[in-house]
Formats: sequence, C-alpha cells, structure tokens
Amino acid sequence: QVQLVESGGGLVQAGGSLRLSCAASGRTFSSYAMGWFRQAPGKERAFVGISRTGGSTNYADSVKGRFTISRDNAKNTVYLQMNSLKPEDTAVYYCAVLRGSNFYYPKNYDYWGQGTQVTVSS
Repeated sequence: QVQLVESGGGLVQAGGSLRLSCAASGRTFSSYAMGWFRQAPGKERAFVGISRTGGSTNYADSVKGRFTISRDNAKNTVYLQMNSLKPEDTAVYYCAVLRGSNFYYPKNYDYWGQGTQVTVSS
C-alpha cells in the first residue's frame, strides 16, 4: 500500500508559478514511476507528465516548456514546477504511481493522492 499526499496548490494570477509536491509513503519510492494528472470541472482526468525511475520525464503537449517534474528519492517526494500559468491550467492536480505500461492513461495507475486545487486567475 502506498499513500500519496499532494500539497502546494493555491490561487495564482496568470503568468505566475506554483510548485506542487507529492509525498509518498513506503521504502521503494525510487522504484516508482510517478505521474501527475489534473482534472478540471466537468472534464476527464488528464495526463500532465511523468517522472520515470531513471529520472527521465514526459509531458503533455499543453504543458511542455512550462511545467517541470523532478523528484527527490531521499525524501520520497516528486515535484511539479508550474511556470507561466494560464487560466486553463485551473484544475485539481493529482499524483499517482504507474503500474501499467502506458503512462498516458489514468487506468494504468494504482495509487492516487487526494489532489490539490490550482486556480489561475486571468
């Protein structure tokens, strides 16, 4: 069982920045590929990016060049640095542990955090 706790959300003006954190329980965090998703009201949960165990990352086209995922295995934490935020980035952001082969789809993730709200005002 893995428990994930996201933090760092809030209200920010367009063009601003936020850094989200996702802290994980367990002693094998370094072996987890960690994904970030977001869900806006009335929309499906959407892939934002992923940090693989080797440290490589992938991002959705909508956030590429603005968002950066990093991880600190010693702290069992993965981060999502969000810059140049836009109103369309407003959503609840979730982290999750990848268990399947395709990181793009939520169904391939086992454990989810409770989410943290990000609101970007125009």
